[in-house]
Amino acid sequence: MVGLSTRRQMPFEGKVIVITGASDGIGAELARQLANERPKLALAARTPETLEKVANECRALGAEAIAVQTDVSVEQDCRQLIERTVGAFGGVDVLVANAGISMHARFTEIEDFSTFERLLRINAMGTIWCVRHAYAHLKEARGLVVGVSSLAGRTGVPERTTYCTSKYAQTGFLDALRIEAADDGIDVMVAFPGVVATKIRRHGWNARGDPAGFSGLSEDRAMTVEACAGLILDGMRRRRREVVMSLQGRVGLWLKLFAPTVVDRMARAALARRPTRASGS
Repeated sequence: MVGLSTRRQMPFEGKVIVITGASDGIGAELARQLANERPKLALAARTPETLEKVANECRALGAEAIAVQTDVSVEQDCRQLIERTVGAFGGVDVLVANAGISMHARFTEIEDFSTFERLLRINAMGTIWCVRHAYAHLKEARGLVVGVSSLAGRTGVPERTTYCTSKYAQTGFLDALRIEAADDGIDVMVAFPGVVATKIRRHGWNARGDPAGFSGLSEDRAMTVEACAGLILDGMRRRRREVVMSLQGRVGLWLKLFAPTVVDRMARAALARRPTRASGS
């Protein structure tokens, strides 16, 4: 399930790399792992204090880094992120669209249907707007766009109708962009994590559109954030087409082509094994 570009491996030393959602989880760990190779990092997130902490960690590891407070659901913020990056470092070589939020609610129980639009603005439009404003710089650099999607952006997951909608939109945009951007020398990679040991599901929303405070999925076999970031970094280095994070994910996507009802049953079974509120918080 992983395509390989014909280009040689990409070095990161001195490269200008923008990472959204960089104050925590996958984005923060990816920044730290990249920092060892002495790139120029533009780190974006909504929370300036934790973002600056990550930027300081990256500087200590050898990178140049700036912290840019950014809400990717606001196009003006996305534009300013790229402008600040270009002002500080002179261009953009890699854009990692990682910022996102989760939601767990059965469709018939959703109370606030504006959550569909709100998730689309963060998970899909946040990627689109950053690409829009970085595109000319990426073209000049023959650069790389990386979208951190989810297996929920490739296959339906029960009680994730809002999240799947937004992640399918993000994936569809990047898949179409890949074909167009190839004419401009830009590669596009999509990463598809499964369950990763981050706080995204606890920070995600419930049926009322409020922070849930607990995970709706079993995390007994969750991938570590370090392993997930390492796989993304390896894919970036090789300028891969896509990276599916686990054997289970690859098998599931293969089965979906030939036995989709089996995948549906697997999804239902996984939901049935989910933890209770008390054990998931």
